[in-house]
Amino acid sequence: MPDDAAARAVAEEESAFSHPAVDPDSTAAYGDHPDQVIDFYAPRGERLPGEAPPLVVVLHGGAWRAPYDRRHITPFADFLARRGFAVANVEYRRGPASPAAGTSIPAQGSAIGSATGSAEGAAGGPVAGRWPDTFDDVAAALDALPALVREALPQADPRRTVITGHSAGGHLALWAAARHVLPKDAPWRTDAPAALRGVIALAPIADFTVAEELAVCDGAAAQLLGGEAKFAERLPYADPTLLLPTGIATTLVQGRADLVVPQAVAESYADAAAKSGEVVGLTLLEDVGHFPLIDPAADACAVVAEEIAQLAW
Repeated sequence: MPDDAAARAVAEEESAFSHPAVDPDSTAAYGDHPDQVIDFYAPRGERLPGEAPPLVVVLHGGAWRAPYDRRHITPFADFLARRGFAVANVEYRRGPASPAAGTSIPAQGSAIGSATGSAEGAAGGPVAGRWPDTFDDVAAALDALPALVREALPQADPRRTVITGHSAGGHLALWAAARHVLPKDAPWRTDAPAALRGVIALAPIADFTVAEELAVCDGAAAQLLGGEAKFAERLPYADPTLLLPTGIATTLVQGRADLVVPQAVAESYADAAAKSGEVVGLTLLEDVGHFPLIDPAADACAVVAEEIAQLAW
């Protein structure tokens, strides 16, 4: 049975990464760094007459590691655009390591787990995230987004904005929606909740303590916070389970067969939300692993689009 599960996970990953990247309709910068950009996809599908399309903000995964940029999630962004959504695909700074010039980037699932909790992985693998740059960027991107959307996607209705993210991006989506409940000394804290219809977090790394206990992505959460020495100190500023309740409609979509970010991580977040007095949706998909959630060829991806539509429309 374990061999069957592993083989299925490999097949799912290969399918998700088999689609060619889809170029955006336009790109805008929200900062000076090359990674501080947002790609925009205009809606291509049918929509109700007179209805301005909702805006979906996409935050990609990849364990916050440099080799995994927004390009791998562009087929998903295009999938949403073809269903009538306006889409903003956000890039952000990730780990400092990147592949050597001229080398190919390996498939996400196999390399996500290649780095240890040290400054570099045992085999020189990429480090997860940057503190505080990764958080600086997501906050700056969301703050700049309304003005950028008016220029790039004037047909979109920013009053109906939904944030979605996959894996590490799911964490960032939950975090972005919780900035108003960050500790008072957090530089990213806002005075009021973000103007969002909701959050759809896809297999999110939503509980850092549980993720570390399960060695999710070989300690990526601890790396993101600067290593084990800084983990406890920075946890209140980064861990979604400690940033509740948000008062923003939230649904987690999780495959029961996910070997990359196990179901227990999402369940722990949902439990923490319930204890805070907030109801969080948890959609569990049978016989689905980590990558079908962003694979346009998979039925699970259609489920994700429907979850987004229920909040957005």
